[in-house]
Amino acid sequence: MIAGNRRFPVIFSEEARKKGCSIIAVGIKGETSLQLKRSTDKLYWVSLSDLARMIDIFKSEGVKKVVMAGQISPVRLFSREVRNSKQIQELLLNITDRKANTIFTAIAGKLESEGLELIDSSTFLQDFMPAKGTLTRKQPDPLEWEDIYFGMSLARKVAGLDIGLTVAVKNKAIVGVEALEGTDNLIRRAGRIARSGMVVAKVARPDQDMRFDLPVIGLKTIKTLVSSRASCLAIEAGKTLFLDMKPSLALADRKGIAIVAV
Repeated sequence: MIAGNRRFPVIFSEEARKKGCSIIAVGIKGETSLQLKRSTDKLYWVSLSDLARMIDIFKSEGVKKVVMAGQISPVRLFSREVRNSKQIQELLLNITDRKANTIFTAIAGKLESEGLELIDSSTFLQDFMPAKGTLTRKQPDPLEWEDIYFGMSLARKVAGLDIGLTVAVKNKAIVGVEALEGTDNLIRRAGRIARSGMVVAKVARPDQDMRFDLPVIGLKTIKTLVSSRASCLAIEAGKTLFLDMKPSLALADRKGIAIVAV
């Protein structure tokens, strides 16, 4: 496993081990949680710039299948370590742009050229991908439903351009569109504009590659919605990973936020 930040790598490891898999993980310094050590068989630490060492580790451990779990902070694309890494610069020079999907596809190609199969990030995690329906006790009101469908339609168009996966709307006004800053920062930025009552819509790409960059929400997302005084979160049913679902829904219920999968 190539492990990024937050809870996704930990939960993936826990679920994979329940299925009898052993997990050899490569953690990224400055990103990956130390908690991952408890749910893996081996955990190696590498710098973001050391793609060659990741591949050497997997080969030495006899690994054949690799999964990407967890995000790498997008701002690191502009960091000194990336600018000074010959390996990463060679990778970036051979792609047409630096959209997330383009970069991940190039990394997948590099892994496959080394005999490593990149598998779906959703493997073992179907129970974490809600089906269609309202997940909270609170149901959206008619005006919120109008914003949900407006926002989801808009988010799919934005995702199709590989700009981001999330938008915030209020009364059919576009309050904010996610770019490199990520979902939580988009919610905070939009919350300062809308002040209260906005609807956040998050989707998968129209041609989502399930091997990487899946839409993910969790407890931190819900806490950010609360602090930004949002009224509703809409996600795409069957394609969004909802981590820490039970405490997240409990918090949303206490704060009167509706969460729906559409």
